[in-house]
Amino acid sequence: MINGRPQKRPRHSHSIMAQSGAPMFLWALVGVMTTIELWLSLSSSHLLGVIDYRQTAWLLGAFWQPVLSGLVQPVYPGQKVLMFVTYAFLHSGLVHLVVNSAILLALGKFISSQIGTHKTLLVLSVSTITAAAFFGLISTSNEPMIGASGAVFGLIGAWQAVKCQLLKNAGASIQPVVIEILGLIIANILVYTILSGRLAWETHLGGWLTGGLLGFTFNRHQ
Repeated sequence: MINGRPQKRPRHSHSIMAQSGAPMFLWALVGVMTTIELWLSLSSSHLLGVIDYRQTAWLLGAFWQPVLSGLVQPVYPGQKVLMFVTYAFLHSGLVHLVVNSAILLALGKFISSQIGTHKTLLVLSVSTITAAAFFGLISTSNEPMIGASGAVFGLIGAWQAVKCQLLKNAGASIQPVVIEILGLIIANILVYTILSGRLAWETHLGGWLTGGLLGFTFNRHQ
């Protein structure tokens, strides 16, 4: 078992963009994440008593590479499977939550208008799982990985795939998309440096590749 509490700060992810408007299921998702983070923030501030539940939440819900690899035993039955989803509902603080939520709401409106609500939900779900799988297979970190950025980068990948196809169909250059992708890479490198290596870039990569593939496939069949 992991010793009851994470010893290090979690590897988490940040993203770039914001805009308002999104389908109701995304508002509901953000609402659940917000409720969890507010509860954890209040407990960390000891406004709910003397117990800080954040460490326990990370222990039970974060994605742990050592658990996946078998170096550490799961805390409870099914953790090795459930953590592929539960990590996305946990954040390191309100700033982390707000950044991810803003991008989910911003891109969700555009993506759902292009490929539909159900396919957008599928992009989010599959990207969340495959993003965690990328982290588990590539990373050798013993730190907990948290945050909805697997889903966020899934939407970014889908958005760029759809935008690329729209430009090609209009006979326009896809150079703006290429520039955006390069900007995304540079931004990840900068944030990785600022966070002293605690950015889960593996999660971002997995979510982005999955979202791009699904976005291209779904939009092509519209």
